Amino acid sequence: MNREQHIRAERFHQLHAAAEPLVLANAWDAGSARIVENAGAQAVATTSAGMAWALGYADGERLPVQELLAACRRICQVVTVPVSVDIERGFGREAKDTGGLVGALIQLGVVGINIEDGTLPGTRRLAPLDTLVERIVCARAVAEHHGLPLFINARIDAYLTEDVPAEARFEETQRRAMAYVDAGADGIFVPGLSDPQETARLAQQLPVPLNIYVGYPGAPTVAELHGLGVRRISLGCGPMQGVLAHLAHIAAEALAKGRYDTMGGSMLTVAEANGLFDAGARHSRGVRADQTSLPAKQGFEVRA
Repeated sequence: MNREQHIRAERFHQLHAAAEPLVLANAWDAGSARIVENAGAQAVATTSAGMAWALGYADGERLPVQELLAACRRICQVVTVPVSVDIERGFGREAKDTGGLVGALIQLGVVGINIEDGTLPGTRRLAPLDTLVERIVCARAVAEHHGLPLFINARIDAYLTEDVPAEARFEETQRRAMAYVDAGADGIFVPGLSDPQETARLAQQLPVPLNIYVGYPGAPTVAELHGLGVRRISLGCGPMQGVLAHLAHIAAEALAKGRYDTMGGSMLTVAEANGLFDAGARHSRGVRADQTSLPAKQGFEVRA
């Protein structure tokens, strides 16, 4: 780990404590990452769903880990702001496998991860709390070994599962949040949490920043969430869903009507697109292509 990466990691932590919430328009490849950075983003976070879709896979740890790492390497090579990566449930059968992945990401220049408890494979039942606790502990140990203050954002899926009754979701989220913080999490992400009173209550009780998902129509504004105490706001896979829908309109218009109005109404010039990747406008981080491979000693195994 170099000094610049350490500075980016510290900066990422600072952004969660700034006067305004950290807004993340999540990216899925190098192009989208540069678009987001060029728009003024102070950090780039990936969307696991968007990254999988872009590479021809369904969401849910179907993306081969080597392809995940290769995509992350390209993102880290073209942006200068802090980069955080969504690693879903950790991609491995055991905590040590997640540790191997985290180590590889750190070598690429990544300074933050998002990791979830999620559901048990093939079910809608929330995974045991201890599983994510062990993975957070391992990720933190790996980060400390590299001397990096990695920002670990722990996602809790209590509001997305069928086996947690509606009246028990807040308490279960609170219980898990405190366990994850004790294990070393720097932030808590609760997709599905939309009630303003519960959001404000959780934000007040947490000793770390609360992250809310807004990648759906009618989501509360940044100002509204800020008023509730939210410190991090994620668009998730919403941006890519919007881009795919826009592409569908462009294709349908050309194929069915022989017109290109939708495309022509809003598009970058070739010079603008090339400018996103101008070697003189970006900072190389010295990442080698061979660093996208996990060390064999980690015994990494992708969960089916």
